[in-house]
Amino acid sequence: METMTVERVIDAPVDDVFAWLTTTTHYTASPLVLRCRLTRQGEQAPYGLGAVRSHLWLIGWFRERITLYDPPYATEYVVERSVPSARHELGRMTFTRTDRGTLVRWTTRAEIPLPLVGPLLTRFLARPVITRAFRSILAAAEEALTGPPAADPARREGPRRTGAR
Repeated sequence: METMTVERVIDAPVDDVFAWLTTTTHYTASPLVLRCRLTRQGEQAPYGLGAVRSHLWLIGWFRERITLYDPPYATEYVVERSVPSARHELGRMTFTRTDRGTLVRWTTRAEIPLPLVGPLLTRFLARPVITRAFRSILAAAEEALTGPPAADPARREGPRRTGAR
């Protein structure tokens, strides 16, 4: 099994970040995610404990079940089925208030279930692809919650004029 973790600080309140990232239909804001839908609502909230969600990413299709829902601090899930096939032990997002906003830590533990070459394919193929997808979704969350990155003020002003008119 390979553990993959991606972190990002998003300059927004923890409640907002938690709500955005646990509502996985938002993930289509990332160019790497094609479709997401909630196939069964959870107990405490639509995307709460017991919810089942279906995702189609450029890297594959996943059916996930929420196994922990602790707003606004953590959510966990397990991939029940996927194409291509993968073994999956854990998916977890944690949300921590910081001076700069909310620290999101997204961790998954998985592997490609092939004899002999599975661990190598997981480390050198799946790991970079999965972490890139996670980073892309976190970047989409940041843009949605904080707006596009501010442009360089010098560029917005255009050429500077010198001297009096």
